[in-house]
Amino acid sequence: MKKVSIVGGSGYTGGELVRLLLHHSEVFIHQVSSRGHLGEYLYQVHPNLRKQTDLKFCDPDQIEAVDILFLAMPHGKAQTEIKKYAGLASKIIDLSADFRLKNPVLYEKWYGSPHAAPEWLDKFAYGLPEINREQIQQANYVSGVGCNATAAIMSLKPLVDADLLVKDQEPIIEIKTGSSEGGVSVNPGSHHPERSGVIRTFSAFGHRHTAEVIQAYGFESVRLTMTAVDLVRGALATAHVKLKPGTAKKDVWKAYRNAVNENVFVRLVNERRGIYRVPEPKILAGSNYVDIGFAMDEDTGHLVSICAIDNLMKGASGSAVQSMNLMMGWDEMTGLSFPGLHPV
Repeated sequence: MKKVSIVGGSGYTGGELVRLLLHHSEVFIHQVSSRGHLGEYLYQVHPNLRKQTDLKFCDPDQIEAVDILFLAMPHGKAQTEIKKYAGLASKIIDLSADFRLKNPVLYEKWYGSPHAAPEWLDKFAYGLPEINREQIQQANYVSGVGCNATAAIMSLKPLVDADLLVKDQEPIIEIKTGSSEGGVSVNPGSHHPERSGVIRTFSAFGHRHTAEVIQAYGFESVRLTMTAVDLVRGALATAHVKLKPGTAKKDVWKAYRNAVNENVFVRLVNERRGIYRVPEPKILAGSNYVDIGFAMDEDTGHLVSICAIDNLMKGASGSAVQSMNLMMGWDEMTGLSFPGLHPV
């Protein structure tokens, strides 16, 4: 079994990593660090882990050499210390935004400051297996994924792969997000009295995750609109696109079925009856699955593509563990087969 550690394990994504890795058949957790919770048991911060582990949080400066190192620190931290961490593990998976974009100019544009280690950007493979599987299999370093970017990218994947989109019309994607996306730290927007019951658009356009969608598919531009809803876990992307003239509904069905057949975690949801006729984030809680669906206006060629994910899983820790499996040559689903809960 391979030895793994997590730098920055007190946040939501760190807690999900611990949960997944504790039950992974090929690894064992050596250390989990946190400055703010130094010396505390992991289950005191992540109460779902009671009777699952007796590990205590260690000082990040005391992280020892391991086979695989996960970095789950706030954005901006990993890039300043990447050389140190590369000396501790031959395989690194960073969950932050630090190594997602390959172009340092674009990083500065979207994140507002120069990258501290631009020479490392090309060394990291983008960690969304559904669009980057072969690169991840050959990589020693893998970046995290933006949860909103994941939902947006996956909503478009069947159509891009089948070359069904009109080239000069930018996709317009609205993403509805749960409160866990804001992280474990409290801020006015995540304070329960201000968040409960809301449907609040907080970024009409210009969200940072837009850059990942543009990079993934080479679009000239994409419009992402972000809306907060009264939900803890989950992200739902609703993409409006224009199909090429002459595209028939059977072509669209074929594209979505191909995406499902080629990717073990992608499921097609397009039912004629019942209340779960389209993708729904609620039933994906704790799952690494991606549910996709669509509705098409054959008269106009307008298609609405829908994608639901658990933002902490497929949008973060789940994809990180899936990437680890690919890097190590293990079955892609190892440790990730949980289907989600219903009802919740």
